[in-house]
Amino acid sequence: MKIRGILAAATAGVLSLGLAACGGDPEPSTGPVSLRMTVWSSNEAHLKLFNEIADAYRAKNPRVTEVKFDPIPFESYTTTLTTQIAGGNGPDLAWLLENSAPDFVNSGALVPLDDTLGKAEGYNAADLSPSATSLWKADGKLFAYPFSTSPFGVFVNTDQLKAAGQQTPAELIAANQWTWDKAVSVAAASSAKSGKAGLVVRDFDYKNWDNLSTVWTGWGAQAWTPDGKGCGFDQQPMVDAMTFLHKSIFTDKALPGPGTTADFFAGEAAMTITQISRASLLKDAKFGWDLVPLPTGPKGEYAVIGQAGLGALKKGKNADVAADFLAFFTNPDNSAKLAAYFPPPRTSQLTAETLAKTNPLLKPEQLQQVVIDGISTGVVKPSHTGQAEIAQAVRAALDPLWKPDADIKAVLGGVCSAINPLLAK
Repeated sequence: MKIRGILAAATAGVLSLGLAACGGDPEPSTGPVSLRMTVWSSNEAHLKLFNEIADAYRAKNPRVTEVKFDPIPFESYTTTLTTQIAGGNGPDLAWLLENSAPDFVNSGALVPLDDTLGKAEGYNAADLSPSATSLWKADGKLFAYPFSTSPFGVFVNTDQLKAAGQQTPAELIAANQWTWDKAVSVAAASSAKSGKAGLVVRDFDYKNWDNLSTVWTGWGAQAWTPDGKGCGFDQQPMVDAMTFLHKSIFTDKALPGPGTTADFFAGEAAMTITQISRASLLKDAKFGWDLVPLPTGPKGEYAVIGQAGLGALKKGKNADVAADFLAFFTNPDNSAKLAAYFPPPRTSQLTAETLAKTNPLLKPEQLQQVVIDGISTGVVKPSHTGQAEIAQAVRAALDPLWKPDADIKAVLGGVCSAINPLLAK
């Protein structure tokens, strides 16, 4: 069985990979078992929690001798994962980005989870939100558990803004003025005063263009139509959004330009767009900070969600044990622990009071406004079958945009010319 898309990113010139073994459910394994799970976080707090959960599982399942969490850099995560799978040395379990969900879910590469979760003691699969699981289903079956359904928010260095004589986003929200125009104005003034970056779209770095959906959604723009067949880059909402973004970068100097990096959590920027899993980096912050929703766009208030799924690979040597560990890793008790960093898909746990217990750095009102309200209204970042191939094409076609004298409309038309054949596949 072939999967396209995850594909071109795996190795240069390779456009499809055999990820899934044909056949039915995995045969039960016997004897000692060692599990490996790929993740894109090397955060010590995250790994410590993962290992604690794994130790508890091994105590109940002594034939599982090891559960290894294998961090892979975020920027090369899907490429590395698919290369491993294609080479026959894939992991037993893997975190999966939302943009690769259609490829993995539809390829047959993953173990169906419904029976395993249904049989797990105290699991209560009915508590999983249908909106959270929809991306990870095919033909009515669940192929990955959405362990993180996390809206994007704006972390703010309030000290840097105040030193520049600027209103904080909280003050602007209170005055009903937290708009993209205001956000860019504040960021530009802060950058001019401090010599540091103004606003950073974290992990964008002029490569991961889908992170810009945290901006363009405010204009009502879409990468493609809901049915995935029509390109949205050349439509007026996207032209308007990208024109605004281009001006913010090259004229207003509110965002760092190409080749410039700035880490908000190290005090190098006034604001950054990212998710609450990064909040742990502020544990020892030497500056005052806040977390607020995304600014209001021309189309009004909005939210954008990044989702991550956890799946058991059917080609793994111990697929049945991997699925069983997945059920333990995501049961109600462990889901509550993981909620310290990854907003859970369990409706019973999506309350400000519940999330505050495991997110002591964040205030209940921050969790309500950014996370809970965001989940209820947000749209998921762009995803499409053949995403990696499409992503490469979009990135290459967008490169001419990141110049001061770019012809924005022409560049965006070129994006559609590049991806229309791929959307039609």
